[in-house]
Amino acid sequence: MSRKAFIFDLDGVIVDTAKYHFLAWQKLAQELGIEFTPEHNEELKGVSRVRSLDIILALGHIEASQEDKNKWLIQKNEDYLSYLVDMDESEILPGVLPVLEFIKEKKQLIALGSASKNARPILEKTGILPFFDAIVDGNDVSNAKPDPEVFLRAAQLLHVSNENAIVFEDSVAGIQAANTANMISVGIGDATILHEAKYNFKDFTFMDLAFIEALID
Repeated sequence: MSRKAFIFDLDGVIVDTAKYHFLAWQKLAQELGIEFTPEHNEELKGVSRVRSLDIILALGHIEASQEDKNKWLIQKNEDYLSYLVDMDESEILPGVLPVLEFIKEKKQLIALGSASKNARPILEKTGILPFFDAIVDGNDVSNAKPDPEVFLRAAQLLHVSNENAIVFEDSVAGIQAANTANMISVGIGDATILHEAKYNFKDFTFMDLAFIEALID
């Protein structure tokens, strides 16, 4: 039996740092006189920081120099990091820990595949870093999802074929990246939005461990 690679996105899948990204982007948008709502925020899911800023500036019809953009990107990240200071294991989303523990118990491999450039400190603060056999984040890749680079690299690091990799994602771009890589895509969230995923669960509390067992066999 081949070992499987279970690849997890971070924001919105393992921890809900998405809310902190939203607050940081909203603060910047307000300073620029742009209204930024939770609905607008949906467009930023799974998207790089640079692209996210472009989307927000487009909302306000703002043209900006690269110098200004760089300044705003740093400001946004500093605001975001200030929200993370007090993170602990209580930030892990419901049902995630039992799944990580079960995968480890079954001697399968676990990787992180995230656009976040702050993945390692987040995993450390929440106490789950030891579960991960490989981490690929925004510091390691040049192409954002839906490009599959982040997942392909994770599978390569674990020496697992794409067909034996399972990806847990909460964004459309992430599901598309997994499908493009010929990996098994598992949508975490609204099935009507993530309808391109092979499997869908509202969250990990809806996922029976027998489902994980079936993926391993």
